[in-house]
This record gives sequence, C-alpha cells and structure tokens, in this order.
Amino acid sequence: MSDLYGNYENSLTHNELFGWHRMLMNGRSDLSYIGNYRNDDDPMQIVSGRLDRPKIHFEAPPSRMVQKEMDRFVTWFNSTAKGEKNVLPPLVRAGIAHLYFVTIHPFEDGNGRIARALVIKSLSQSLGKPLFTSFSTVIHKGKKDYYNVLEASNKTNDITNWLIYFSKTLISAQNYTQQLIEFLITKAKLFESLKGKINSRQEKVLIRIFKEGVEGFKGGLSAENYISISGATRPTATRDLNDLVAKNALIKTGELKGSRYHLNLKFFC
Repeated sequence: MSDLYGNYENSLTHNELFGWHRMLMNGRSDLSYIGNYRNDDDPMQIVSGRLDRPKIHFEAPPSRMVQKEMDRFVTWFNSTAKGEKNVLPPLVRAGIAHLYFVTIHPFEDGNGRIARALVIKSLSQSLGKPLFTSFSTVIHKGKKDYYNVLEASNKTNDITNWLIYFSKTLISAQNYTQQLIEFLITKAKLFESLKGKINSRQEKVLIRIFKEGVEGFKGGLSAENYISISGATRPTATRDLNDLVAKNALIKTGELKGSRYHLNLKFFC
C-alpha cells in the first residue's frame, strides 16, 4: 500500500505488478511463481463443491496466453488514464480494470488483492491524489455477493451489472472509510481524556473493544467479557464497569445478567 500510494501517478508496468506480487507473497513456499505471471500447463480454474463433482465457476486464459493478454491490459490501463486519448470516467475505468484483471487471472495467487490495488491506483490517478478507501473491507463483508457478481460477469460481454455493483460497493466503502476515520479520532480523544484516570484492566478492555472496529462487540460488552479479557474477579469487574460508565467511557443498557456496555463515542465527538 505504501508503494501504491507513493507511486500512483506512474504508468502501470509489468514490473510494478511483479513487485506488488512479491510483497504480497513474501514468505510463501507453496507457490511456483512469485513475482511473475503463472507459467504452468494446468488450467487456472475457480472451483467449488465435492472433488468427484466439482463446479467450475470460471476458467482463466491458459498460461501461454497470459503475457499477451497482460500486454494488452497494461496498454489499455495506461491509455484510459486521465489526460490520455482514451480516457474513461473514473468509476468506469476502475470497475473495468478490476474485472479485466481478475478475468485474466495472471498470477498463481493474490489476483483479487492486486485487482483492488489497481482500483486504488486508477481512482488516485483520476483524483490526482492518493485515495484512502476501505474497499477490500466492504467486499470482504459481502464476499458472497462479490463472487456471485464476478461469476455472472464472466459469462457475457455485458458488464453493466458489474459496474453498478462496483460503483455501489465503492460508495459504501467511502462511507465506511469516513466512519472509520471519525472512529479513530474519537478513540484518540477518549484515551486522552481518560489518561491517568483508569487502571490497567480498564485500559486493556477498552483497547479490546476498539479492536472490534466501528461495529464494536456484537450485542455489547458483558460482565463475562470483561472478566475474560481483564482477568478480574466479578466484584472487581462490576466496580470497573460502573466506574467507566461514570467517566462517560461506556454506556450501560439492560439490567442484571442482561447488562451490556457500549462505547460512549458521541460524548467524545
């Protein structure tokens, strides 16, 4: 990501893609081709189901065609950038780039991640500045829809539905990114306000809640969660939680065994 943000303006090259692949696959010993396009005789297939009755969702071009297809892809990508003769609207170019790349499936592994890096490079070039987005996070949350649309879009030259899905997903990613930024700023404010006012158990639990991200603990934090995370006894956990509520770090809902605790983010906005 650092390389991507620092060099987004540069024209795309095979060597840039190879470099990304080497960084992503660093430490892998199960791959034959790291930092290079696949070059084996076996078909590159996306398969699910039983071994004796596999369902083939997609088969990429054979390895002997990959270099030629990637030459075409790199040429297309660079010729459709802002300021070039074949410039495309930002969302259209980024969406096509993603689908085009994963359809070729040039690497043995990591194609989805590199496709999403290409999306960021494409949009950053259109904006004229690095784009910070949670595109991969949002796709991961709706992974089933993502693969279904990809599969459907590989069976026809009409990719309208893919571009609609892609655009909606990217807008959702930007909304999520905005929430995440606000969340991190609020986190900093909360810990600054509580500096020197809470014990190590309370700090450990707050850090653990923040680790869950914008959504927080599903259903809220329980006393049992607090005990498990901090190692406190039940009476100590009760005192600690009540103290965090009194200090406006947490909001309590429910009573007795149904008591649940949530971050009081609005207080620090």
